[in-house]
Amino acid sequence: MSIQWFIFTTLVVVVIQGLIFRRWGLKNVKYHRYFSVPAVFEGQEVEMIEVISNEKLLPVPWLRIESKISANLKFQKQFNLDIQHQQFHRSIFSLMPYTRIIRRHKVRCLKRGCYYLNSVTMTCGDLFGFQEVSKEFQLSVQLLVYPKPLRMEEISLPSHSWQGDVTVKRWIVEDPFMVAGVRDYAYGDPLNRINWKATARTGKIKVNKLDFTANPKLMIYLNVDISDDMWSAVTEPERIEKGISYAASIAYHVISRGIEVGFGSNGYLIDKPGEPVRIEPRCSMEHLTLIYEVLAKLIIARSVTFFTFLEQDLASGITGMDFLIITSYISPRMENQIKKLEEYGNTVRFLWLHPQEDIRSVGHEKSNIDAY
Repeated sequence: MSIQWFIFTTLVVVVIQGLIFRRWGLKNVKYHRYFSVPAVFEGQEVEMIEVISNEKLLPVPWLRIESKISANLKFQKQFNLDIQHQQFHRSIFSLMPYTRIIRRHKVRCLKRGCYYLNSVTMTCGDLFGFQEVSKEFQLSVQLLVYPKPLRMEEISLPSHSWQGDVTVKRWIVEDPFMVAGVRDYAYGDPLNRINWKATARTGKIKVNKLDFTANPKLMIYLNVDISDDMWSAVTEPERIEKGISYAASIAYHVISRGIEVGFGSNGYLIDKPGEPVRIEPRCSMEHLTLIYEVLAKLIIARSVTFFTFLEQDLASGITGMDFLIITSYISPRMENQIKKLEEYGNTVRFLWLHPQEDIRSVGHEKSNIDAY
């Protein structure tokens, strides 16, 4: 065989195999990506799992997978994993026929947030690298990173705050679990209140005397505005991030004591732009998880002014609520609104968000809050 014929045959083989891989290289190549858990707290690690499979007889000599992932998700260095500019991730594979590869990546979550992995681009080529074809795969992967939890000692809440039901005389509803003594039976008393021991001892029908209790409801409000004259952009997001951690920690503290708690903010959620946030008070671990999810998705940007946000409460005539407002300032207009809220039968207290330089100047001074 002459050298010319050999060269011609080689070129034909190269062209044919290039056309084959270009047309069928990515056919029946499947890609799946997910996280080991749907949510973690800031600073914790999570596993990202990639599953790549070649479900056909034709092998894939090389397969490149590229995706853009937030720099707040820090990947550990791994073989065949290239990270550029802390955002662009590139992996190289080789797949034999009917082969599946599973890769696990350790990821440290550096910052609170809601992270979407929406797409990945796959590129394969022939044996000689002359032909290649790319395809974008749409994904629906979400990771929630909850705010970093803080110890209650770091927030300096009063020791007597939110300790549970408090006995009060002004409340209308009697608590069947709080017995304050016995009294004579009166017409209309239910039979299940009869105290049989006292009845036998005195010879008269006696019923349990119930006390009145307050069932407090706490509403935590976070003001994302740094000052009254601030535009929509928040100039000190770190200060508001601290407030988000405060809200998460206080919500856990309060719910763990059996008290209903809600959350509101004049920021907005990543999936509900331009709409202020309000979650009505409830008391359950599922409700706490909902608050964590909302705090993870909260965007530090104004949807409405905090003045407008409070005005909505006044318009609804809310009463019997305890408010804790986490804020950097109180304007004169807000003071008037707060007085009106108190006139409606609510209580209002504040947790101040100090500028970073003020915190450093006093040696990480703890935030102040009025006696609650």
